Amino acid sequence: MAGVNPVLAGLACRCPKCGKGRLFAGFLKVSPRCDVCGLDLAAADSGDGPAVFIILIVGVIVCFGALITEITISPPVWVHLVIWLPLTAILVLALVRPFKGVMLAMQFHHRASEVRNEDL
Repeated sequence: MAGVNPVLAGLACRCPKCGKGRLFAGFLKVSPRCDVCGLDLAAADSGDGPAVFIILIVGVIVCFGALITEITISPPVWVHLVIWLPLTAILVLALVRPFKGVMLAMQFHHRASEVRNEDL
């Protein structure tokens, strides 16, 4: 289907071809096939791409937040640990699935060499 936006399909963790089927069989395990259109997703591999973007985004948020907190109220180290470690974990877990979905959808959309799927 030509009308599927790969970014929106990836963010929604949906099939990059039809936009309806599930992209993941588990939290991060890619489904072998789309259950709606039958697209072969077995060859899909996002590699380290999502991790790089997540490290950059979460790193900026947490570093600037910790820096501003330190400059403005100068709390003890344990306060930083209580605030920033859980926030880092929450942000990473919240972003990894949609970012992986976008990377996979962009691979299929641009017919990346690892995918080689002619029926898109």
